[in-house]
Amino acid sequence: MPDTATAVSEASDAFGPCDQVEIDRSLLERPAISIRIRVASVFALLFFLTAAMTLAAVLLVSQLREKQRFLENVGDYAFEIDQARRFEKDFFLYGTNLADALAHIRAAHHLLDSNEENLRAVTGPEMWARMRETAVLYEGSLERLLEIQEVGEPERRRQQHLIEAELRTYGAQAIADAHEMIDRERFSIARLLQTSAVAAISAQLMMLFVMTFLAVVVIRAFLNPLARFQDYATRIGNGDYTPIRPARRFRDEFSDLAITFNKMMCELKARQDQLIHSGKMVAVGTLTAGIAHELNNPINNIGFNVEAMLENYEDYSDAEKQRMLGQIYTQVERAGATVRDLLDFTRVGTQAFANVSIENVIDSTLKLIANELSLNSVELDLDIARDLPDINGSPGNLQQVFLNLFLNSIQAMPEGGRLAVRAALEDDLIRIDVSDTGSGISPENLDKVFDPFFTTKEVGEGTGLGLSVCYGIIERHKGSIVIDSSPGRGTTVTIRLPVNHG
Repeated sequence: MPDTATAVSEASDAFGPCDQVEIDRSLLERPAISIRIRVASVFALLFFLTAAMTLAAVLLVSQLREKQRFLENVGDYAFEIDQARRFEKDFFLYGTNLADALAHIRAAHHLLDSNEENLRAVTGPEMWARMRETAVLYEGSLERLLEIQEVGEPERRRQQHLIEAELRTYGAQAIADAHEMIDRERFSIARLLQTSAVAAISAQLMMLFVMTFLAVVVIRAFLNPLARFQDYATRIGNGDYTPIRPARRFRDEFSDLAITFNKMMCELKARQDQLIHSGKMVAVGTLTAGIAHELNNPINNIGFNVEAMLENYEDYSDAEKQRMLGQIYTQVERAGATVRDLLDFTRVGTQAFANVSIENVIDSTLKLIANELSLNSVELDLDIARDLPDINGSPGNLQQVFLNLFLNSIQAMPEGGRLAVRAALEDDLIRIDVSDTGSGISPENLDKVFDPFFTTKEVGEGTGLGLSVCYGIIERHKGSIVIDSSPGRGTTVTIRLPVNHG
């Protein structure tokens, strides 16, 4: 199943246990990749990246430390050579400090030998050998110069002149080699620092890419499912109990949460159906007196005619018998119609959505309360526009909504009054207004009228479920219900339901 698959089925509102089992199976049959594994993988990747960057930094510092040590050694070597040459010049100018010159060249020679491994690693064997050879030759020339000081004057001057030329050559070469090594290593350090800067920038860019990738992974792993479940919770709150179906190729802890949501929706659907049916029973209880009167009238008429025929059957002509039987049949039809309306209203089971005429729903509901209107001296003002388009809804549930509203209005007018019912097309909605001239609702109670079990009626006169059930039914029909009321001004309930264009 691709990632782009919709998370919500376009099935109907109701689904049975078999549907639930199949949906749960489809949620569980996908390969399992738990959130824990993905989180651990993310942190492992970050650990290895930071470890690699730390190792690179350690290697860079180590290289810089080696180069610093090399520069110190070569710098010390160059210093000793400079000192030897300075004392060498003093000797040729003033005839002094030759022993000091020899001591410094020997110190330079010792630096080369004691740091042979580090120097050879940087300069290479050929360069190191040349530097050592130059130092040895320079030292040898100084030693010969010291030895000839015991020779006679003419010979000493001749040999000293030759040795002076050698010392200048070897000393200049040693100084040049030292400075060449220093310049070369400084250039190497500069290049290493430049490379490290480029590497640092590249590492930052790589980290940016990795963090972006990980952010996408986290969003897909956590935020997207959370957003989907937020949508699920919203539509569940709106009364849409369509089961959650697989949305990804694999399953994780959110799959278990989806199964729990589906079970919860099954329970909510069943309990909502029970609540709606309970609301119907409350309305039926309120209608009992009216229905009893509605049935008593035809039963009394039937009884009167049957009694008359039994007592004076022979005295009636065939025409009179036919008329009395016709009256009996009419009263039976009248009682049967009342019973059918009541059975349709109290029928238990899933109310399938279909094309519904609001005019027919209102008319059938008004028939149920006709006797209530008469007994309570309530005048009916009916104004329904002609040719209203159908809506997509449940006739029984909508009938329950209007029955609750009509009975509430009648009960709000114990001394009689006027019940106005109007329906008209408003844009793409059908607007129904149910108004009464009753006592109205106080402002502090107006915001609570849709709360379950809230009622302002006396104990035993109402359960507080009526308007709450109405609100849930209208929400399931994708409509809206609002109440405008104030004490002494009556109440107007406005319902808007979308027109069915299908």
